[in-house]
Amino acid sequence: MALYLLFESSSGYALFHAQGLDEIGQNTEAVRNSVADLNRFGKVVQLTAFQPFESAIDGLNQCNSVSEGLMTDELRSFLELNLPKVKEGKKSKFSLGVAEPKLGSHISETTKIPCQSGEFVLELLRGVRLHFDRFIKDLKSGDLEKAQLGLAHSYSRAKVKFNVNRVDNMVIQAIFLLDTLDKDINSFSMRVREWYSWHFPELVKIVNDNYLYARVAKLIEDKSKLSEEHVPALTEILGDEDKAKEVVEAGKASMGQDLTPVDLINVQLFAQRVMDLAEYRKNLYDYLVTKMNDIAPNLASLIGEVVGARLISHAGSLTNLAKCPSSTLQILGAEKALFRALKTRGNTPKYGLIFHSSFIGRASSKNKGRMARYLANKCSIASRIDCFSERGSTVFGEKLREQVEERLEFYDKGVAPRKNIDVMKSAIESTQNKDTEMEEVEPEEASAKKSKKKKSKTEDAPAAATNGDALEDGKSEKKKKKEKRKKEQEADEEDGKTNGVNEQDGTAKKKKKKSKDEAATNETTKKKKKKKSQE
Repeated sequence: MALYLLFESSSGYALFHAQGLDEIGQNTEAVRNSVADLNRFGKVVQLTAFQPFESAIDGLNQCNSVSEGLMTDELRSFLELNLPKVKEGKKSKFSLGVAEPKLGSHISETTKIPCQSGEFVLELLRGVRLHFDRFIKDLKSGDLEKAQLGLAHSYSRAKVKFNVNRVDNMVIQAIFLLDTLDKDINSFSMRVREWYSWHFPELVKIVNDNYLYARVAKLIEDKSKLSEEHVPALTEILGDEDKAKEVVEAGKASMGQDLTPVDLINVQLFAQRVMDLAEYRKNLYDYLVTKMNDIAPNLASLIGEVVGARLISHAGSLTNLAKCPSSTLQILGAEKALFRALKTRGNTPKYGLIFHSSFIGRASSKNKGRMARYLANKCSIASRIDCFSERGSTVFGEKLREQVEERLEFYDKGVAPRKNIDVMKSAIESTQNKDTEMEEVEPEEASAKKSKKKKSKTEDAPAAATNGDALEDGKSEKKKKKEKRKKEQEADEEDGKTNGVNEQDGTAKKKKKKSKDEAATNETTKKKKKKKSQE
């Protein structure tokens, strides 16, 4: 049986004829050994036909159809021209070797060409791919590599489809930057405290907050210049007039050393830098909240924006987090403790990044593990809804949060929570109601626009009717509506009567038929009795 090989290259379709397979044998190992030697492989596999692609766009379309397991019209015409014809009702004397089994099944269904794909065919195609540039003589050196590179770029670009508003990479970068900013602001603010404490050591005990300390240090500059005039400005920063007066009094009786103007300028510049970093951190947090509400609204409403973003960044993406089961989501971030516990055969960790959630902090020490397991279950549900739903909404996240609250009450007070089925049904109903409301709002807006246009036209025209006429018109309209309703009711009653008459007629006809049948049966029974009596 002859074997043909279909090879889809980046420059076009090629058809090879495998001859003398007895020399190699139907063995994959023998084919592997013969692939490296071109002289031996060239005797077995020979090129029969080659059809180049018309353009790069045509090559991309052909590549997409092959990857989806579909045969294009060009491929069908190429195969029918170069392969022997298949006669109906007879076994074919050849078979077509294909790399993709889906494509082979589609070819055999449409053209009835027998196709096969296996390790033996794949090894032969591997040899064809290795020596393809030598089989086709018209190809120059470097042409095949360029075609492969261009087709690969265009194919991968077409396959990468994503929503710009739902790019989870932005959340990953934002949460990493937020964590580093927290560390930097902490260390810088401590440096400001140490640096300015040489000049004004009493300020550390009065102002505890790092951001407020930097603002106060920027305002005071030199402690010797502190007076009652600085009290209102200090009250704006600290929010307490007593503290502001305390700062002024401490500045008058301070034991710190004096600094040169250059040193004070450097301290002020550094304090300003810390303030700018703190403000940027606030803006970045707001950005993270908005992005999380766009990408994973249910997860954010369930567990919070920061913890949800940390889970997404640790998993790598929202799809990876959605693929994770709740048991792995529970210990995300505690991998070192997990492997240490597995090595030492100790207790495995109960929670990872989920520990930062407020729910586990509110739970008692006995119920922290149970709460972490339950919360991980709900987080996995929320992440899957966010990942695979077309429309983003916080309904499911809010319902899941209510369930977690109920579970907390169940652990503390013993109040029985609602069933998961009931909660999910209510969530689905609320989403459907929102969708219907959105659909109703759109036609209302359109009708409002039309009414505005009509009003503008009527306002332009002169007003001919008086108030009394308008009232009469309103009354006449009401009368007309009532008359219409009466007519409709009368028509319905007439329809009901006619239906009743028809039903009665039907029953009467049935009764007549029944009476006729009974008379016929009676006559037959009488005739039988007479015959018996005569006998």
